[in-house]
Amino acid sequence: MKALLSKAVGGPETLVVEDIADPVAGPGDLLIAVKACSVNYPDVLIIEDKYQFKPPRPFSPGAEIAGVVEAVGAGVTGWSRGDRIIATAGSGGMVEKLVIPASSAFRLPDERSFVEGSALLLTYATTIHALVDRGKLKEGETLLVLGAAGGVGLAAIELGKAFGARVIAAVSSEAKAQAARDAGADDVVIYGRGPFDKDQSKALAESFKAALGPGGADVIYDPVGGDYCEPALRSIAWEGRYLVVGFPAGIPRLPLNLTLLKSCDVCGVFWGAFAARDPEANKAHVARLFRLWQGGQINPRVTQTFPLERGGDAIAKMAARDVIGKLVVTVAE
Repeated sequence: MKALLSKAVGGPETLVVEDIADPVAGPGDLLIAVKACSVNYPDVLIIEDKYQFKPPRPFSPGAEIAGVVEAVGAGVTGWSRGDRIIATAGSGGMVEKLVIPASSAFRLPDERSFVEGSALLLTYATTIHALVDRGKLKEGETLLVLGAAGGVGLAAIELGKAFGARVIAAVSSEAKAQAARDAGADDVVIYGRGPFDKDQSKALAESFKAALGPGGADVIYDPVGGDYCEPALRSIAWEGRYLVVGFPAGIPRLPLNLTLLKSCDVCGVFWGAFAARDPEANKAHVARLFRLWQGGQINPRVTQTFPLERGGDAIAKMAARDVIGKLVVTVAE
């Protein structure tokens, strides 16, 4: 089978497509014929050995797949050859065939394409865990979403609106602002590219405050980090919840005096560990996502697809932080 491989530490240009042996489903596993694999920011980090997980090389990037069951391992019930599935795999998804634990698979509805399905789980499951379990977002509260035009950002807008919140989206361009509005954002703040000096940081904080209103943000969803963190934190409400989701702009240095002044919480969001520690709670979240998807309240937005041999180009575009919605690598028809 063909696979996009990381054989040496480096950027997307180091990835190569090679033929490797087909995997075999062991006990408790499913062998999946991969049809589509979405791209996420961890794919940028993992090939540079900058992610918290470092799989042994050679490995394939890609944590989120959609495909068809090709073989069922011993002891597996409820799945048959030909079933359509979506799953998260940590890494290894940009291949023609992949073995996954049967427990990690979810059934893809017949009316949904493989491209759509591959773009659902990681972003929306991360976000529903963040907003519900960590942020405890309530109806009528105000949610500020940074990086609001990316995959997790658009998911946060849609889920925030589905849960009855007022949503303020923060983005870096007018095109991204329009994507945020299309997803349901009530208002948009357009910010510049960091790093920021002291005056620029203060000006951004004032922009957030103006859009949020005097009460501030009850919940802040931050998949960006960097110099955007402090201005956002300065706009948080009394007893607000700041959700730490990711750091494509760098790991920020947080002035802890702000947390005292606002009596607010800073909450880490590590969905993968949550799903592993409490699989039943994760399954309940995914079931809720499927209901919202069926009802049209969430819709993964895929803005570009790439064939397997151009998977590195997709990761490079993600690294440039210039993506609206999701990118998907198509492996087979």
